Amino acid sequence: MWLYHGNSLELLDAIAAKYPEGRFDCIFADPPYFLSNGGITCHAGKMVKVDKGDWDKSRGPELNHEFNLEWLRRCQRVLKPNGTIWVSGTLHVIFSIGYAMQQLGFKILNDITWEKPNPPPNLSCRYFTHSTETVLWAAKNEKSKHCFNYDLMRQTNGGKQMKTVWTMTAPSGNEKSFGKHPTQKPVTLVERCVLASTNEGDFVLDPFLGGGTTAVAAIRNGRHCVGIEADAEHIALSVARVRSESRGPGNLFAPKTKDAAAIL
Repeated sequence: MWLYHGNSLELLDAIAAKYPEGRFDCIFADPPYFLSNGGITCHAGKMVKVDKGDWDKSRGPELNHEFNLEWLRRCQRVLKPNGTIWVSGTLHVIFSIGYAMQQLGFKILNDITWEKPNPPPNLSCRYFTHSTETVLWAAKNEKSKHCFNYDLMRQTNGGKQMKTVWTMTAPSGNEKSFGKHPTQKPVTLVERCVLASTNEGDFVLDPFLGGGTTAVAAIRNGRHCVGIEADAEHIALSVARVRSESRGPGNLFAPKTKDAAAIL
């Protein structure tokens, strides 16, 4: 388990330089959605502003897309030849992600709809209630022979083929016991992605680690994990969750330069 405190683009460049043939079997990425625009939403029964931080503010569609191209390009480099990537997002970002994947030559395998059974109400009453997010699953390129644990997914789904609509609740209070990240994903969601596309002992990367959910999912299922997070408070939250999950300090690192790749 390696947790980096630093810039994703710089660290991914360093890892790619050391492992030109790729390092990771799977990537789970929950990038900025660029939706902190001064709007409102409902949280805990109260009206609150949609302001998750400067990292989530839109810089305009062209610059947002350029950013998505750059981090996806680097993720593609560090994937092994048969590796896959999962990217979650709302309507604010997911269309750019899908287009960028096509531009870079990824092979899009599925678009998963994560349905939230109890979403916050739409306070403006001018739109349908937002109750889903999309998770795109893609292979490194058209030649990739991607891993898909079909039998396990069928078993998980009561003996039937698993469809692309997954109904799961938002993170429980227990998952936020050490603090919460504004776009935190439920462990069950990330676990399903990891179990579907990797085998025990594989290496998983999360370039936007946030509150550490991917690291927790990896620990629970016997996968190695590398997480990168730029925000100091969020990396501290990830460390706390990982230590609790592993019942020990583990191998935790927080380098700030490209030399971080030396520990992998």
